[in-house]
Amino acid sequence: MAATSSSALAAAATLVSVAFACCTLERWLVRRKPHEAAWTVSLFLFAAGSAALWLATATGWDAVSFRAFYLFGGVLNVPFLALGTVYLLADRRVADRVAATVTAVSLFAAGVVVSSPLRGAFDPVDFPSGKEHFGVLPRVFAGVGSGLASLVIIGGALWSAYRLLRGRTRPGAPTQVPAGRLAAANLLIALGTGAISAKGLFEGLGDEATAFSAALATGIVLLFVGFLLTGTRRAPAAAPVPEPAGELEAASPTAEPEHGSVAAVGR
Repeated sequence: MAATSSSALAAAATLVSVAFACCTLERWLVRRKPHEAAWTVSLFLFAAGSAALWLATATGWDAVSFRAFYLFGGVLNVPFLALGTVYLLADRRVADRVAATVTAVSLFAAGVVVSSPLRGAFDPVDFPSGKEHFGVLPRVFAGVGSGLASLVIIGGALWSAYRLLRGRTRPGAPTQVPAGRLAAANLLIALGTGAISAKGLFEGLGDEATAFSAALATGIVLLFVGFLLTGTRRAPAAAPVPEPAGELEAASPTAEPEHGSVAAVGR
């Protein structure tokens, strides 16, 4: 029963993250904004990590599924999501330097995770941990990649929500979306980012794999809902389209990508 629950939750996380990634990819194809490219990369990495978890909980853990889950779900995905926040909060030149650093470190980390020797045998049923099977360096990359990057996302989202509630937005960035709604979107982003790593909150659902799958599914749903809250209806054809006000903007082909925020409305 626990394996069925964890597989279903991991499948849900995979499908939601793919849908989310397709939304940000569509936005990037239209607007070519660097933060949207960073989000798209992050969300497809999240989908890959969730898919690895889905496969492992359905068919059994082995070295391949563990490396894939650890790399895509534990090391690479959150830093690229945080990079989107950096592009919206920081100067473009600074953000470009951060992007180069994140890319270089991610490539190195990927090489480390793929090539590092694994310790011990895998139980097909038991949820494996990095401490059991990896040495120090892969675990350092996972800790920094998920921990530090999550702080950037949560901090940016809370700062933007505060500025919105105080009535302070970026000059020259009008929005049809109420400030309270955008603030709620930012708060959902902060909650979603925190939920992804808060498997302890879901331990009552079953074993460790179920708790982790529930944390991933809950986190990505909260992130996606926050994204959707920033959407606006398409403006009349003759109306000019203003510059976006912040991070997570319109979320569907029927929405005009002009006003959203999930981490940087008050830049």
